[in-house]
Amino acid sequence: MLCLRQVCLFTLRHYQARTLSSDLLLSQINSCTHEDEVFSLIGRNKARLSEKHVGIALNMLWQLQKKRPLFLRTSDYIRNHSQFLTLCILAENKVEHMEDEAIVDTLYSIMRLNVEDHDSLAEVLVTEAWKRLERQVLLSFPALSKFALCLYKQRRHFSPVIGKIAHIVDMKLDSIQDIRILSVLMISISDVISQSFRDRLLQKAEQLLEEKDEVHFNYAKRILQFLQNVKVRYHPLLEKCNKTFLKSASCLDIHSISLIFGLYEQLGFDNAEFRLVAKQLLSETIDDYYDPETFAKLFFTLGPMAGSKVRERLLVSAACMAEEFNSQQVLVILKTMQKMKCRNSHLLKKMASILHKHLDSYHVIQLVKLTQYLVVLHCHNLELFAKLKMLLFGFLKSSVIPADTAAIIRVLAMLPSFQVEEIIINKAAAVLPQCRLHHLNCIATALVKWNHYDQLHWQNRSELCVKLLQKLNDCGFQRLQKANNLNLLLEELTHVNGEWFEEVLSEETVAMCQRLVDQITWANVLQLSCFLIKTNQRCPLLLDRIASVTVENIGKIHPSEIYFILFLFSALNYDPPASEEFFESCIQHLTSNLSSFETHRLVLLGHVLAVAGYFPPVLITRIFNVSFLSKLDAQLEVLPDTLKQRVCLRLMKLNRAVCLECPEFHIPWFHEHYCQRVFCNSNSRINSLRQHVHRMLTEILGGSHYARISVLTPYYYEIDFECIMDENKKPLSYMDGVEGIHLRHDIRDEARKALPPGAQKIALEFLDSKAFSKDSRHLKGEPAVKKRHLEMLGYRVVQIPHFEWNSMVLSTKGEQLEYLRKHLYGIQ
Repeated sequence: MLCLRQVCLFTLRHYQARTLSSDLLLSQINSCTHEDEVFSLIGRNKARLSEKHVGIALNMLWQLQKKRPLFLRTSDYIRNHSQFLTLCILAENKVEHMEDEAIVDTLYSIMRLNVEDHDSLAEVLVTEAWKRLERQVLLSFPALSKFALCLYKQRRHFSPVIGKIAHIVDMKLDSIQDIRILSVLMISISDVISQSFRDRLLQKAEQLLEEKDEVHFNYAKRILQFLQNVKVRYHPLLEKCNKTFLKSASCLDIHSISLIFGLYEQLGFDNAEFRLVAKQLLSETIDDYYDPETFAKLFFTLGPMAGSKVRERLLVSAACMAEEFNSQQVLVILKTMQKMKCRNSHLLKKMASILHKHLDSYHVIQLVKLTQYLVVLHCHNLELFAKLKMLLFGFLKSSVIPADTAAIIRVLAMLPSFQVEEIIINKAAAVLPQCRLHHLNCIATALVKWNHYDQLHWQNRSELCVKLLQKLNDCGFQRLQKANNLNLLLEELTHVNGEWFEEVLSEETVAMCQRLVDQITWANVLQLSCFLIKTNQRCPLLLDRIASVTVENIGKIHPSEIYFILFLFSALNYDPPASEEFFESCIQHLTSNLSSFETHRLVLLGHVLAVAGYFPPVLITRIFNVSFLSKLDAQLEVLPDTLKQRVCLRLMKLNRAVCLECPEFHIPWFHEHYCQRVFCNSNSRINSLRQHVHRMLTEILGGSHYARISVLTPYYYEIDFECIMDENKKPLSYMDGVEGIHLRHDIRDEARKALPPGAQKIALEFLDSKAFSKDSRHLKGEPAVKKRHLEMLGYRVVQIPHFEWNSMVLSTKGEQLEYLRKHLYGIQ
């Protein structure tokens, strides 16, 4: 008994001594201020290291690195150190004894130290953590998110263990209250989630962002990455992320800004206020970016919105740095040049000269994009194009993916002086049955171009071409006929455009949408509206359904989406049943959420409503306000040129509509100089048709001085012909006899020119097919507004539709003269 007591006392004293010693060692490891101190402790205490020591030591190595700027980190030194190898071996041997969260911490630490994914320790740690999850071990949310991130970084996007983590998140989503943890989990499981689970994640993220006053911009970046991963543009979440970036603007560096711009571009989102902030930040520090990586990001971000002086500095710097760019950076520079519409010959030659050494490193889609950039930028390096053709042709021969095949064929058709070989046609024919509508459209566009420019050089080319086009059409029809899900069809139609689709499949597609009309919901009215805008087809069944679904679900539809729905009805000049209820419901929803619109978007919204005949006072007074217009001027400076021009034109049209239709607002006309500049810079619009008609009007009215051609009215409407009839319907002479465009330098003077009592001005307008919905005689919104405004200006408006003027009924000059005479004199 005494012996047993002595043994127990010895064991207890030994355990206590080891525990005290171990605690001391842990304390020493945690007190280290340099990696070499950690390695020194490891070297001296190898025999005493427990699994806890090993895990803490590896974590300390990462923590010490984390405190340093990226360029001062020494991960290579750490990984190559002999004691690091010792730590890894010990960790691998002791992994089964590690605590659950220690396993995750260790995996995270070695990942941050850039240990390769296939390293044996990484594999062992992942396997052990997976086993414990399968045994229903409950990791804390921080540990679970850390483990998920490690798997994501290892590209295990579809691994069963990721599925297990997704299941846990699905079950416990309501318990997650930390946006940092949620954002990590969201991007990590994004490839294995259902649509309903995706929507729950979006709503949860929106809720947490709403509840938190301060959110780190990195968490918002992760949410953007999640949206990009799942290919969803969810406006409420995008706007909240954007607000986070604006609040954190002073903390953003070039890497974060370029990443945000890139994600916005992929998500089809833009924000002028963020552009302004980014432009100011980057312009102030432009001289700090002198290495190729950061300069390429600067060029991508700042280039498209830079002023002339900064733009020139960027181009000069890019040319000087050209030799240092790697293959990806060259792509970024060329892509940005295309976006900037920059054809700087010196820089383009520089880029072309260095591309030869990079061409073999590009995969097929990068080559396709590169070729497109060079063609659009008007590169004239024939040797480079020859090499690109050879590489693309090689990829085409081995390609088995329909999307790649279609993309290669489309870009080959862009190459200058490209001689088409029969094998390309055969390859296209073989892949057609597997192609989506977008891919069919790409192949059709290329084939039509080659045939048009006589680039098919082999026997029976016409026969082969006709057969392939017929097969292509058949494949398109078959694909449409198989469609039974409207959401999938609309998703496929997003990127489809061009003559082939419009001529061959457009009507059949609208017919298919009509057959699926019962599947129209609040969630897909935006996509359907955008498709119908693109097709320019007036389909009452679809339009009425869109209107009713919108009214029923108005609270669920984001205001920015309401804009596109209204654009559809306004552009097509279509009033659905219960038209007043539809427009008023939309307007009420919009005016309650004006703060969600950027300044330039409010201008576009105001114009759309004006075309439809609505002028909400709260919107009009907001737009025509000095502070609003000043803010608009500032934001216009950073918008793409095309959008900038569109906004300026829409503001002028809205100003004109308010002046004419709503004088009670007392809004002045302030676009006189803008209109004079636009019309002075435009080309003469007196075409052969106008000259022909003017000669007939001269014959009808009795002289050339009785009609004017290509006239500008007050408020700058251009009309084809103008004449004046007295009360007895006799033409009155223009004494100046000037033909051409007549600029009204002072509209008030024009308005003061009184007509004789009973006289009336007549505006004669020829309407081409663009004034009507496709295959329809229904006038679209803009021409209808023009008619309404001209009548307000005192004109009797005579509109001559193209389908009447070009009909067989008016095939002779005499019939045309009689037709014009009846319309001018109002003879029924």
